[in-house]
Order: sequence, then structure tokens, then C-alpha cells
Amino acid sequence: MNLLLFLVQVFIISLSGVLSPGPVTAAAIATGQRSRHAGALLAVGHGILEFPLMILIMLGMGRLLKLAYTQIAIGLAGGAVLLIMAVQMFRSIKAAQDTQEQRVKGGAILTGFTLSASNPYFLLWWATVGLALATTARGLGIWAFGLFAIVHWLCDIVWLEVLSLTSFKGATVLGGRSQKIVLLTCSGAMFFFGIFFICKALTGLFLS
Repeated sequence: MNLLLFLVQVFIISLSGVLSPGPVTAAAIATGQRSRHAGALLAVGHGILEFPLMILIMLGMGRLLKLAYTQIAIGLAGGAVLLIMAVQMFRSIKAAQDTQEQRVKGGAILTGFTLSASNPYFLLWWATVGLALATTARGLGIWAFGLFAIVHWLCDIVWLEVLSLTSFKGATVLGGRSQKIVLLTCSGAMFFFGIFFICKALTGLFLS
């Protein structure tokens, strides 16, 4: 396959995962209320997990992620993490604005890493779709694999940065009331995803 054509394919397929609503999306909107570049920091944390994961999957970890009990364990642990973060986000609504700003700048990278690691669908995507793309990239050479990783991550950072910038501008224009509404909505989304992951994991456990 032509390298340029492959990278276009990577861009289009990556967007299918990047644009899908999820915990990282909710975090970008929520933290963007207080820090305009929170999305980029979330993407850095996401990438700290994602780049090594690409290599590990190529070395055989993809088979482990496909196992039923692995997905159940990830779903239970991930759901619990999301519930905790949802409660923390809800409590943060009453915190002072300056404290929130410092917290976002100091913790967005860790948040991006944690939310990615606790999302079973992120790991499953890499064990299936991501593995297929990585295998094709490796077949085209080491430079193709590197470009594949960069193009995929750029999709993440651009989209998350757009979300946080849009959220920040909206908070600036509409004021504190809209900020509280957005934070409440995002904490509710986090809570929903946490419950969903746990219920799906328990269903898989009882049916296995």
C-alpha cells in the first residue's frame, strides 16, 4: 500500500475513535471551562499511555486484551475510577475558580492517562482496529509505523484542544452559571460511563 494513502486511511479511521463521545471528551469540556489548553494536556497524558501501548500490542499484548476476563477486569476497575472522578468533579463545582485553575494545570496530564487506561473500549479498539493499522504500518517499514503513531495522536490532540478552547470561550462569554451547568453535565456523563462499564463487565462475568 502507498504510504500517503495509508496515512489518509489512518486519519479517517482514527477520527472514528477520537470523535466518539467518552470520558476523555467529557473531561476536555469540563477542564476547558477553567483552562483553555486543558485539551492538549489531556492528549499528552493520553499519549503517554498510547505510544507504549502501540508497541506492546505489536509484541502480542493485543491477544491478552481480547480475553473475556481481561475485559471484565478492565471494565470493573475502569468503571470504579470513573465513578470516583465523577464525584470529585461534582464536588469541584463549589470550589473557588483560582483553585480550580491550578488543579487543571497540574492534573490534566494525569487525568488524560487515567481516563484512557480505565476505558475498556479504548483498549479494545487498540486490540482490534488499532492492531490492524499497526500491522499494516509495520509492513511498510519503521518510518511508516512512526508516522502512523504521530498521525493518530495528532487527531487526539487537535480534537481535544478544540473542545477545551470552545468550552473556555463559552465559559468566558456566558459566565459562572453556564460553567456550573457544563461541569454538572460532564460529571453526570462520567457517572453514566462508570455505571455502564461496571454493568457491562458484570454481565460478561455472569454469562462467562
